[in-house]
Amino acid sequence: MNKNTISEKSIAEREERGSAGQHQGAAMKKGWETETLGELCDIRSGSTPSKGNPAFWDKGVIPWFTIDDMREQGRKISSTHQKITQAALSETSVKLLPEDSVLLCCTASVGEFAITRIPLATNQQFNGLVVKNKNQLDPNFLFHYASTLKDELLGLSGKTTINFIPISRLRDVAIPVPPLAEQQRIVGLLDEAFEGIAIAKANAEKNLQNARALFESHLQSVFTQRGKGWVENKLKSITTKIGSGATPRGGEESYKAEGISLIRSLNVHDLGFKYAKLAFLDDSQADELSNVEVMPRDVLLNITGASVARCTIVPEDVLPARVNQHVSIIRPIADKLDADFLHYLLISKPYKDQLLKTGEEGGSTRQAITKAQIQEFTVEYPVTLKEQKTIVAKLDAIIAETQRLANLYQQKLSALDSLKKSLLHQAFTGQL
Repeated sequence: MNKNTISEKSIAEREERGSAGQHQGAAMKKGWETETLGELCDIRSGSTPSKGNPAFWDKGVIPWFTIDDMREQGRKISSTHQKITQAALSETSVKLLPEDSVLLCCTASVGEFAITRIPLATNQQFNGLVVKNKNQLDPNFLFHYASTLKDELLGLSGKTTINFIPISRLRDVAIPVPPLAEQQRIVGLLDEAFEGIAIAKANAEKNLQNARALFESHLQSVFTQRGKGWVENKLKSITTKIGSGATPRGGEESYKAEGISLIRSLNVHDLGFKYAKLAFLDDSQADELSNVEVMPRDVLLNITGASVARCTIVPEDVLPARVNQHVSIIRPIADKLDADFLHYLLISKPYKDQLLKTGEEGGSTRQAITKAQIQEFTVEYPVTLKEQKTIVAKLDAIIAETQRLANLYQQKLSALDSLKKSLLHQAFTGQL
């Protein structure tokens, strides 16, 4: 099979076989051995030369790896952003790793892994696994096996404030070792399958982005290509309330396990309310915030911080509720401005950009929109509620279809991730 044209049918067939194989728990295949990383590899710890010593960094020529390089170019490392000098190698504990060394993260992001395609050094977040005898162990086989080690490595973590696996424990990690020809066959199969999976994932992710972009484009056109019969007003003229609340005395420690909802900025997202970490107040705490009681159909707008200008309509199942100082209630006059229409308006790009610009006008390091700025914020809308509701209905239908497509593509991505795990399981239990 041509690895560049692996079909979706082939991927599906592999997935079906893999799901069955995952539950077989096959014993070690005949002719395979079990060795430890310490027996197979020279394990070299990473290190960071002193950033304050220019002799270690100025005009550096030796690639020096950090996890940012992997995040940018994937798990096969052919270049690095940072470079160190020969002096850093000779005068510090930094060690040079040869080409085809496997990089294994043993602190912080435990289990992250990569393989070098060039000689390089690495920081202390990673250890370098240098295969001692390539006639016994193919580095690419070790690279693929490293993708299965995260749970085991977390189990080896020391009792510190962050995960950390000392080299002494890493040396005892066992891996299956088939004959070299079998290793190379497995590597070829995995490389081919994973390339096909990567292509399928890229297509699914692109389709997911396109579905979302289609809605964003239509939403923007509604408010940039207005027809006749639209009017312009400041929000203070078409609302009965604009205002934010406060955090009860005692802060988060004063929150209750149940009671009256306290809506915070982390709950307010465009097109949706996030229930995770919803806070609760008792009656006395809520009474102190009675001036910011949330009513059905209220539009909620984040007014401070990184989430400034995120907007949603309050869902009725969180009522009764209050808001804290980072969220503003905007309550439109019902016979002048439909709440759903206002919500769509505020999250559309033309108005979102205005809100973000307003949040930056204060010149402070923290973005913020004041009550006065919201009151003076000018919006345009159809003069009749009927036309507003017609626009809302069309947008609702588009977003429903967008969400349906997004769910399908997300399921596809999850299935591809499961297939990858299944193939790895088969590979290292001799079933591939």
